[in-house]
Amino acid sequence: MDGYSSMLPSAGFSSIGIDVAPFRLSGTVYGSLLNHRSALAALGDAVNGPPYKAPPRAPVLYIKPRNTLAAAGDPVRIPAGCPELESAACLGMVIGRTACRVRAADALDHVAGYLIVNDVSVPHASYYRPSIREKARDGFCPLGPSVTPRERIADPADIEMRTLIDGTLVQAASNRDLIRTPAQLLAEITDFMTLAPGDVLCLGAAAPAPRVRAGQTVTIEMSGLGRLSNPFIGEDA
Repeated sequence: MDGYSSMLPSAGFSSIGIDVAPFRLSGTVYGSLLNHRSALAALGDAVNGPPYKAPPRAPVLYIKPRNTLAAAGDPVRIPAGCPELESAACLGMVIGRTACRVRAADALDHVAGYLIVNDVSVPHASYYRPSIREKARDGFCPLGPSVTPRERIADPADIEMRTLIDGTLVQAASNRDLIRTPAQLLAEITDFMTLAPGDVLCLGAAAPAPRVRAGQTVTIEMSGLGRLSNPFIGEDA
């Protein structure tokens, strides 16, 4: 169990991954920007102008630090002065054994399982330098509802996802539209950095991300992984 100690502030998260190692998430959550075709398309011609000057040639990563992590059912607080937040659904791969310079052909052998990630952000326009202020607020990364073992998901590239706000469908997306497949993304990232057991790699979200206001509840459903629901509340609630 060494290296699998819980890093989550919510006691309600102790049930995450009880049936698959790592039994508790112990690492860092990494996000992948512009890895979904709709997200890159949303930039339009701007992707060829300053400051981008071209589509990304390598994975564009950001970090959701420890303070952002939350469990299913935990409320997400909307900061004062911010009328709404973005709620982006993406699949998270939980690393099960150290991944360093892995080949795409066997990259998924380093994955313990999968879970749903709600990548919450304060709305912002630029992808050029992922903003800590907008993406790393407390509770801005709900995960769950549990870690589904890798063996139960035939192909993570086939995952379908639906986002509902107060029970109304607001977005449907598919991992078939990822620019880099899960295995390819993991191989490219571990070519320059090592991922450790307990780390979570988010594969990329579709655009535009649904907007949510205080008093609403976001539910993300993914085929084979269940559903993740979280209420959004005002900062002073």
